[in-house]
Amino acid sequence: MSEGDLEVGRGVVIPEAEIREAASRSSGPGGQHVNKSNTRVTLRWNVADTEALSPAERARLMRRLDTRITLAGELVVHAQAHRQRSRNRELARERLAELVREGLATRRQRVATRPSRASKRRVLAEKRRRAALKRQRGRPGADD
Repeated sequence: MSEGDLEVGRGVVIPEAEIREAASRSSGPGGQHVNKSNTRVTLRWNVADTEALSPAERARLMRRLDTRITLAGELVVHAQAHRQRSRNRELARERLAELVREGLATRRQRVATRPSRASKRRVLAEKRRRAALKRQRGRPGADD
C-alpha cells in the first residue's frame, strides 16, 4: 500500500492509480478569491474496472450505488466546502471511502419473530379501551 492509496476498511484499499482527481472553480461566495482559484475537487473511481474489489463486492457496490455511478461505471464525488484545495481533497477522499464502505456493508439477515401472547393481550385490551371511549362519545340513546 502506497502513501496515496485510499483505505476503505475491511481489507479494501483503493490504489491511488485508480482514482482520477480534477480541480475546478467552486461555486458560492468567496469574493475575488473564488474567481481565480480551482479549489473544488472531483474524484472519479471506475468501479466497473477496479482491481481493488472481488467480483462479488464489485457487483454489490454497482447494485447499491447504481444511482451514483455513471454509464461508464465511474463513481464521482465532489467536494467544495473549504477554500483550500487540500482540505477539499481530503473531504472528497473521506466521502468516497464512506460511500464504498456503506455500499459494501452486509446487512444482517432478519430473524422472523412472532408476537408473544402477552403482547397480543395488551393490543386487544387497548382496542377494547379505545372502542369503549369512542362509544361514550356518541349521542345519548332513548334509554339514557
